[in-house]
Amino acid sequence: MKRYLVGGAVRDRLLGLPHGDNDWVVVGETQASMEAAGFRAVGRDFPVFLDPASGEEHALARTERKNGRGYRGFVVDADPSVTLEDDLQRRDFTINAIAQDKDGALVDPYGGARDIEARVLRHVGPAFAEDPLRVLRAARFMARFASFGFTVAPETMALMREMAASGELAELTAERVWQETRRALACQTPSAFLRTLHDAGALTVVLPEVDALYGVPQRAEYHPEVDTGVHVELVCDMAARLAPGDDLIGFAAMTHDLGKALTPSHVLPRHLGHEHAGLAPLRGLCDRLKVPTEHRQLAEAVCREHLNVHRFDELRASTVYELLARCDGFRKPARIAQMAIVCEADKRGRAGLQDVPYPQGEALKAALAAAMTVRAEDVARGLSGPEVGEAMKKARIRAIAEATGKKP
Repeated sequence: MKRYLVGGAVRDRLLGLPHGDNDWVVVGETQASMEAAGFRAVGRDFPVFLDPASGEEHALARTERKNGRGYRGFVVDADPSVTLEDDLQRRDFTINAIAQDKDGALVDPYGGARDIEARVLRHVGPAFAEDPLRVLRAARFMARFASFGFTVAPETMALMREMAASGELAELTAERVWQETRRALACQTPSAFLRTLHDAGALTVVLPEVDALYGVPQRAEYHPEVDTGVHVELVCDMAARLAPGDDLIGFAAMTHDLGKALTPSHVLPRHLGHEHAGLAPLRGLCDRLKVPTEHRQLAEAVCREHLNVHRFDELRASTVYELLARCDGFRKPARIAQMAIVCEADKRGRAGLQDVPYPQGEALKAALAAAMTVRAEDVARGLSGPEVGEAMKKARIRAIAEATGKKP
């Protein structure tokens, strides 16, 4: 059996990065010969098999021919005559179109190793334009590799702009858009995902609520970067720094300021009430992409409350209690810690302010911790019904006041 290691495993080894699963391409075989050798077929859309010994995936070398719109409109040919070079040619980027044989020698017909050295993300060939999902994949790869110095090749960016303008990105399902977005938000540089899509004219198709923030001015004394879209990029990167790999934090960071796109022009650069105005576009985005409930609830809490957290020192203990209750913090205390991280990312995600302290986050968590020390059995003696809840509320407000030095 002629098999070759391909894809991410080869790319990441050349970059000196740890890699995940090994993927293999098999040349000159058929489904019958693979099954006769003990491999188990698992592929739905094309021939993929699991090695009985290692459990690793082995795919027959194949070509793909476009026969419809969208990312599913392809006819797959896995005939034994398909060569390794044919298989590599159908891949998206040159850095993913490198194979390695059993002796460790590279098969690199499209210059992927050279592009890794040059830190360039370049499409393999014109077939790239046949799959609209590849625009999102390019942006996600930039979110992962921008910190290594990667840029998108000019000809690839030009092709991505053509694809965005063609309308084919509208064929992408909500699940695929969310999957790529979620994975990008867990990368080291989520800003590169947003910036790449924005530069390609694709962000307005897949995340129009976020794209609308670019070019919206803010007050320079609070936001030296001025542009709200740039601010969101900085906040997303700071969130990735404070909570590496956490797409839940990343999603709340990306959506916390959506209301600023709705500020009337005569009010700019001020954004009065943007935290409440942002809830409607946030809910629209979540409905459209079928965002998980946990992501949605944290994002809504952050969108609505981030200014209150920023001015924590000005709040009375009773106001802090109401904030914690609105966010369901007494039932879900982890949400308050998550909010504190996103609010810190918002404060530090500003040009030149990345190292400013943010004591409000610790103060918010301390207030919750103090309130949580109040037990129902300690305040409910002799009380019944609604009286218990009111007694708990008063006791928790006193605990917050004592812990934070605030007026009740």
